[in-house]
Amino acid sequence: MLVVETIAKIRRAHFIECKSIKQICRELRVSRNTVRKVIRSGATEFNTRLALGAAQY
Repeated sequence: MLVVETIAKIRRAHFIECKSIKQICRELRVSRNTVRKVIRSGATEFNTRLALGAAQY
């Protein structure tokens, strides 16, 4: 799950500092697809799916 701070760092780097997606990936150690998803979306939090067989509470 991405925390709000990481999402904010990605957006700030892309929209304000005009960094490329590849450069953001290197600096923040996240995948390109994650960075692309954050930039395209307006959501403030992303949840990952639980593995099969994991209990949900």
